[in-house]
Amino acid sequence: MKQADNLLPPVAKKVPFELNLHGVKRIDDYYWLRDDERKDSQILAHLEAENRYKTAQFAPYEALQQTLFDELIGRLDKDESSVPYKWHSHWYSRRYQLGFEYPVMIRSDSDMRVSQASAAILSEDAQLASQKHNNEQVLLDVNVRASGHDFYGLGGVSISHDESKLAFGEDTLSRRMYKIYFKDIDSGALLDDVLDGTDGGSVWANDNQHVFYIKKDPQTLLGNQVFRHRLGTEQSQDVLVYEEQDDTYYISLGKSLDETRIVLFHESTITSQVSVLDADQPLTQFEPLLPREEGHEYSVSKLGDEYYILTNWQAENFRLMKASESQISDKSQWQEVIAAAADTRIEDILLLKDYLIVQTRTQGVSQIEVRPFNEQASYQLTFNDPAYVVGLDVNASQPSDKLRIYYSSPTTPESVYEYDLSQPMNRRLLKQEKVLGDFDSERYQAERLFITARDGAKVPVTLVYRKDKFTKDGSNPLYQYGYGAYGHTVEPDFDSSAISLLDRGVVYAIAHVRGGEMLGRPWYDSGRMLNKQHSFDDFVDVTKALVAQGYGDSNKVLAAGGSAGGLLMGGVINQAPELYFAVAAHVPFVDIVTTMLDETIPLTTNEYDEWGNPNDKVYFDYMLSYSPYDQMTRQAYPHLLVTTGLHDSQVQYFEPAKWVAKLRDYKTDDNKLLFHIDMEAGHGGKSGRYRRYQDTAQEYAFFLGLLGLN
Repeated sequence: MKQADNLLPPVAKKVPFELNLHGVKRIDDYYWLRDDERKDSQILAHLEAENRYKTAQFAPYEALQQTLFDELIGRLDKDESSVPYKWHSHWYSRRYQLGFEYPVMIRSDSDMRVSQASAAILSEDAQLASQKHNNEQVLLDVNVRASGHDFYGLGGVSISHDESKLAFGEDTLSRRMYKIYFKDIDSGALLDDVLDGTDGGSVWANDNQHVFYIKKDPQTLLGNQVFRHRLGTEQSQDVLVYEEQDDTYYISLGKSLDETRIVLFHESTITSQVSVLDADQPLTQFEPLLPREEGHEYSVSKLGDEYYILTNWQAENFRLMKASESQISDKSQWQEVIAAAADTRIEDILLLKDYLIVQTRTQGVSQIEVRPFNEQASYQLTFNDPAYVVGLDVNASQPSDKLRIYYSSPTTPESVYEYDLSQPMNRRLLKQEKVLGDFDSERYQAERLFITARDGAKVPVTLVYRKDKFTKDGSNPLYQYGYGAYGHTVEPDFDSSAISLLDRGVVYAIAHVRGGEMLGRPWYDSGRMLNKQHSFDDFVDVTKALVAQGYGDSNKVLAAGGSAGGLLMGGVINQAPELYFAVAAHVPFVDIVTTMLDETIPLTTNEYDEWGNPNDKVYFDYMLSYSPYDQMTRQAYPHLLVTTGLHDSQVQYFEPAKWVAKLRDYKTDDNKLLFHIDMEAGHGGKSGRYRRYQDTAQEYAFFLGLLGLN
């Protein structure tokens, strides 16, 4: 390609492809860009042309991107390690080492935590001696495993019941199809066993010989079969112990905290089921605790002979029940432990021997309550930030009287606390994420607002800005992030990357739009299926309100979202493009109708309860009304940065490729439209601790460069 051609946006040819359903004819001029094999030379040439154009157009921002990348990784603790937790007779943790992309998984005979003050005065020889004294073992050096691969994804890591063997999953293509390998821990030798085509996770039976895993359908990439593998045998001899016949369900495996049951979870958007198998009897079969009933969602936790059931049965925001294992299949035998509340969503529980720990969310604020089983009074853990997230950390031992939680806020790096439950409110900080450089949390301010949407709904918004860079007069650039799907809550936590925006005077906002679960289950239900338009309205109304209240300059509003958040971006720029100066849409789900009509595409059938089944006319019409690809009009659009991965297994590359091609034809402005295709990565972008920040630096450089803040 000539140098001059690099300055011209690629123009995809039009090959009309007719789609007919429900009496509606749609012409897709860019349907030809789909190639499931990712080998079509014409398509690959077009994608490469897009990358060359993006590179040429991005040239003025390259130095800024490098500056930002250096800033982002410069804040990371180069030797960051997790807090060790005790399981059986060892302490397990993972550690990053200076200059390496991936962690090292380790264990030792005792807790290797050393206070920062103590660590500072230990010589290198003393630290090595300490490690030797504690018999520290390297379980898995992920850097060694990742060597030579452009992409490397570590799947589940599990230890056998007797702590002698390690199982781990690997994905080297970014399609979320994993091979599972096994390792003898003491000798360090890999076993001959290799399990192919899995979801990456494995659960050990208590005999240390049998392993259960889920195999994926190679076309849809859905995990639909559970196999039992015996060490020392070929995968071809593995026994199929369960096959999910309903392709609207996801399945996953786990183990009860008391380690007596292997647990099989079956989940669709609005229905769930739990089946169990005796971990001491691996040759038996999974049996459902309670058969699935459409619309009934439940999960279980086991303590002794009783199961505690977190259920939405006659409880929209869930309630907590309990029953013995012999009675759990009969809901009339369930006893209520915690009643449902209209304003509080029960999100999770932890059953320790002497304590019930309950995680809830009220009006968007996370809370943790401790309920002793003896006569002591219940109490809540308290926190002071205006917006924060708190949740249950690794609590690996049911008999323990210690509770670990994680805590974070927009101005507080992630922290791990341990509470001594025998002495209420006695807590100690085990670890707080280090932010290198001159970071000082006192420089930043977080706020929590409720914005009234056009239909009267109160939309939660989390804001953070740098105090000395912010004036509430409408002069600051405003960066607004959103997602709004699957009941996923975008938490108001700490993001060290955002400091690069805040320090340049950008106000950072998270719009917790409907479709997430920030305000409980009703908030989710009012943003899915035939209510999806609420997500777009909420995002737009938050933008208008923040500008009107002086948080941002109407000419400097930036917006970003990925995956289902990319759908949000696509809808917003169709419906209110004039509000946004620049938008980043990462791996965007933008061709919703065509995708949801194709059951060969991964995830389609599982999504019917999220978006609707367009084979039914009522859903077809509604989905078509907001589909970003179908509702594009000839108008001016904001500056756009679109990203995807060629091997994306969640949102196939051809959705954003078609969208960008059509945008190039439809948009009437001279604003930038840049499309970056990572030819090696999938849905999650680049792998590696540092490399993934290249994507963030690219987005920030795009925004800041356009604003002249470089």
